[in-house]
Amino acid sequence: MNIVVATDFSTRSNRALRQAGLLAQTGDAQLHIIHVVDEDQPADLVRVEEREATRVLEEQIASMPQLRGIRCNPVVTTGHAFDGILRTAESVDPELIVMGQHRKQGLLDMFVGTTIERVVRGGRHPVLMVNNEAQRNYERVVVPVDMSEVSANAIRVALSTGLMREDAATILHAFAPLGKSRMISAGAHPATINEYVRSENEMALAELTEFLVASGLGSRRWSLRAEEGSPMQVISGAVSRARPDLLVMGTHNRTGLSRALIGSVTEEALRSLKVDVLAVPPVGR
Repeated sequence: MNIVVATDFSTRSNRALRQAGLLAQTGDAQLHIIHVVDEDQPADLVRVEEREATRVLEEQIASMPQLRGIRCNPVVTTGHAFDGILRTAESVDPELIVMGQHRKQGLLDMFVGTTIERVVRGGRHPVLMVNNEAQRNYERVVVPVDMSEVSANAIRVALSTGLMREDAATILHAFAPLGKSRMISAGAHPATINEYVRSENEMALAELTEFLVASGLGSRRWSLRAEEGSPMQVISGAVSRARPDLLVMGTHNRTGLSRALIGSVTEEALRSLKVDVLAVPPVGR
C-alpha cells in the first residue's frame, strides 16, 4: 500500500507520521513523507529550508520507532502546502493521504479552508486526518451515512485500507420526522408524537438495512443506529457519547458558491470534532 503523509514538523504532524507508520506496518507499504517549503521568499532562503527539511526528515525516519522497518521516501517540494501535497499524491497515486489537523487561521479558514480541507476538496484520494495519539487499530468507528453511493464507497475504502473492521463499526444515519412539527403545532399529545418518531426511526433503520444490502454490504456485522436531528447534530452527539477513535465520511462534489454557502458536513467535522476522520472522495472525481 502506498501512503502519503504530510508533515510541517509540528506536534500535530508528528502524531500523523506515527499513525502512518503504524498503518504501514500492517502490510507491504511504502510511506512518502512530504514537507512543503513556502516558495514565496528569497531563492537562497528556499534552498536553505529545503536542505534543512531533508535533514530533519532523514532524522525522523531514523529515530521514530513507528517508522522502523518501513520503506520511507522523504519528499521535499516547494509551493503552497495543499498544492505540494496534491502534486505528490498525483505522482505516487497513494491509497491514503495522512495529515495532522492544521493550525487554525480564523477568517482565512472560514473563506478558504484549512490545508486539509483544501486537500480533501482538490484531490481524488482518501484523506485521514489524525487528531489523537497514534494507535495500531481503530477499535471504535462511527460511519455517518446519507444512503448515497458516496457513503457506500466510504465504507468500502475504510474496509479495504484496513482502517475499519465491521465488528468495530457503527453505521449512523440522521433522519428528520417531517410530520413532527405539524403535530406539535396541532397540539398532539406528547405520547402520540413520541410514537410517531419511534415509527419514523424504525422506518429509517429499515431503509438503512436496504441501503447496505443494495450496496453489497448487507452481510457484514454492523451495528446500526438511526437518530433524529440534523446530520451534524447527530454526528456531534454520537462523538460525545461513544467517543469513537475514527469517523468515516464520504465527501460530495459540491463546488463553487454552493459549497461556500451551504458548506460540507464532512468539512465541518474535520474542522470542529476532536476525533480522527477518514474523508473519502467520490469515485471518479
